[in-house]
Amino acid sequence: MLTLALDGTAAMPVNGAVQTWVTLTDKSKLLAEQDGIAFGNKAPLPLNIEVDAGKRYQEMVGFGANITDASAWLIQHRMSASQREALLQELFGKAPGLGFSFTRLTIGASDFSLKHYTLDDVPAGQTDYPLAKFSIDPMRADVLPVLKRALAINPKLKVMASPWSAPAWMKSNDNLVKGTLRVEAYPAFARYLEKFADALALEGVPLFALSLQNEPHFEPNDYPGMRLDPTARANLIGDHVGPLLATRSQPVRILDWDHNWDEPQSPLQVLADPKARAYVAGVAWHCYLGDASAQTQVHDAYPDKETYFTECSGGEGNALWPQTLPWNMHNLIIGATRGWAKSVLMWNLALDENYGPHVGGCGDCRGVVIINSKTGEVTRNLDYYALAHASRFVRQGAHRIESSTGVDRIESVAFQNADDNSIALIVLNSAADSRRFSVSFGGQSFEHTLPGTGVATFVWNASP
Repeated sequence: MLTLALDGTAAMPVNGAVQTWVTLTDKSKLLAEQDGIAFGNKAPLPLNIEVDAGKRYQEMVGFGANITDASAWLIQHRMSASQREALLQELFGKAPGLGFSFTRLTIGASDFSLKHYTLDDVPAGQTDYPLAKFSIDPMRADVLPVLKRALAINPKLKVMASPWSAPAWMKSNDNLVKGTLRVEAYPAFARYLEKFADALALEGVPLFALSLQNEPHFEPNDYPGMRLDPTARANLIGDHVGPLLATRSQPVRILDWDHNWDEPQSPLQVLADPKARAYVAGVAWHCYLGDASAQTQVHDAYPDKETYFTECSGGEGNALWPQTLPWNMHNLIIGATRGWAKSVLMWNLALDENYGPHVGGCGDCRGVVIINSKTGEVTRNLDYYALAHASRFVRQGAHRIESSTGVDRIESVAFQNADDNSIALIVLNSAADSRRFSVSFGGQSFEHTLPGTGVATFVWNASP
């Protein structure tokens, strides 16, 4: 089959050259560049991945991780200036950097903060409906410097934010832990989110998107959280947050849900409300329950709404490379993006050797990197390599394109970059033993053998 490029001309690999990078779960190869492969006129093997750039899907915003308070504090206070710069260049810089182009902030504290707080705290028994005490000062020491440097390294970095809790005085239980938002506080909470967006803009940080609440169906026992059921979210979006943000000169996308795959009915209920639906740009998802098919279910019901994957974290209890790296590739890099996600974000960008600092919540969560709290030395976790196989080669503005997948445990996802027409094909061998397969594109093919549980990224130039 002759595949057409975006301009309608025949897409043929330039000089037949294919660059290849491989990661193996015995760690003998970690994003290791291999000898080049040549496209040729040989017939495809029975096990073949067919890539078709004529079939395009979602445009990518990017890959990355959340800049939590803990991550930023470690980068700012447990690394030397040279270590800090080297790490941020590595994570956000162009190749050989990872090119992270999407991140997420917490609006106030999460479990990965040094204390519990919001951006408008007042003494118990008091309120602040005019939001006179609102301030982003808690972000100035750590989060803002790291974020601004990341933006300087990658000016295309898109920033999302989510609150873990409204200020206690807005809540039913007057506490950051558990509870829900008082109905009479809806207008103040909407202004709270608007003031956050405005304050970031004054710092030179445009806010790309926000969600109303991180994991709105979960009330954690020992760190900030807040239940917001679909009716509450629809009312907040339709009557308060949506109209308020629509008046801003710099648009901010509103993303609903920001929670697990196992309850697609919750965002579907919000999107069924016509008033809320008018302001919802898309739906954000987490990995902890269910599977990525939920993303397609919601997308198919509302194909004009965008899909984002915004949080997943492994714990050290499931850090076995032969099981966990394939899980990440199958569910996140391949599964989430084949399920229409424009982004894939891991949870903490960085944690220390003790899986912290944190106050409550997960006691063994992995950061994408470990920063040794005494030396500033960096260790790259398996999540780093899962992200790297996509983020280094799939640039913001790329489109997912068609690729065959799932035959004999060989899974794939393919993208075409907008700036140079290059194709990036990411392949997982989820079997325990090796597989030899071919990749066909534009009437030509190449062959590769990938060891069991291995991952490969293939890149070639598709210009005519």
